[in-house]
Amino acid sequence: MKTILFALALTGITFSASAQQYKKASLQAAGLTCAMCSNATQKALKTLSFVDKIDTDLNATTFILHFKPGANVNIDQIRQKVEGAGFSIGKLVMTADFNNVKVENDAHIPFAGQTLHFVNVKPQTLSGEKDVTVIDRDFLPSKSFKKYSALTKMNCINTGFMEACCSQEKKGAGNRVYHVTI
Repeated sequence: MKTILFALALTGITFSASAQQYKKASLQAAGLTCAMCSNATQKALKTLSFVDKIDTDLNATTFILHFKPGANVNIDQIRQKVEGAGFSIGKLVMTADFNNVKVENDAHIPFAGQTLHFVNVKPQTLSGEKDVTVIDRDFLPSKSFKKYSALTKMNCINTGFMEACCSQEKKGAGNRVYHVTI
């Protein structure tokens, strides 16, 4: 009986962990001057394996990326595709499906197989779909990055990697940290 309950508990944990994922992203591209620029960016973004479909707002130079259910979303690959098309990201807002995730200012939180570092947030529990803005270097204008980087004492804001943070954090080679705010 204990074995069955243990197996059911593990299954429940697996289901709740897999429910936490990115649903979509709103990407504002910088440097687009014409429809051909927008088209080149959209074509590049369509090659991402985790993107299901893309809606565009040409007036706002914004792309809404809808992700495939259960797909592993790589935020850096999104940036690389935009830069590969010859442009940059002006703003990236990720819509994430949280499942009772406790966040606080200047804390690293595991989410969807990644580490999110929340900056300039009040302690709270996130449930359901919430928008988080990526505030790492190369994901917003340098003036905005400078403003956000002054709000944390952890050096990972400058490098984007865990080993740059304070000694009490669990370190590991190549642990990417995405800095976000709500």
